[in-house]
Amino acid sequence: MHRPNVIGDWREYDDDHEGLRVRVHSLKRGDLPPEGRDSDAKGLTYFSFRVTVENRAAEWFMIGLERTHLDVRAGKDGDSVYLDYNSREIEGFKLYPLRRASATFYAAAPAKRLDILDIQVQMRIDNEDAAPHVWVGGADVPESATGTSKRAGSLASDVSKFLEEQGNA
Repeated sequence: MHRPNVIGDWREYDDDHEGLRVRVHSLKRGDLPPEGRDSDAKGLTYFSFRVTVENRAAEWFMIGLERTHLDVRAGKDGDSVYLDYNSREIEGFKLYPLRRASATFYAAAPAKRLDILDIQVQMRIDNEDAAPHVWVGGADVPESATGTSKRAGSLASDVSKFLEEQGNA
């Protein structure tokens, strides 16, 4: 069974993109885009997150990471969120070996749904869609609590336990 990543975890690509890895991190509630609140987000609570791509291969890759490459869902029912047009995207960037590139995305959703977020990233690598990866977390959960150690009682541990139970059902 494919398991989602917890916000803050790195995800390695394989096959044609070996050496590339990506992560969703720095999730912050109440972070507005530099241009300010969009009128389409009236009554919603803003949050931001970063997506970082790292190249550990010996060759460069052309990457693209825009709002259209993301699907962000909030709450238990997985309602879509508003992705702000003023997000800082990556468009047609040559990512050389031993380098990173980050994009900051601004989104808004009802405040009561920010406890559960699913962020799916399907960026473009060398002008082709790469495999999608999903991260889970919440806007009020500190990233340090979602560490990859998966210690008992951590969000990562709880997510893994839930997924194992669902797989055995």
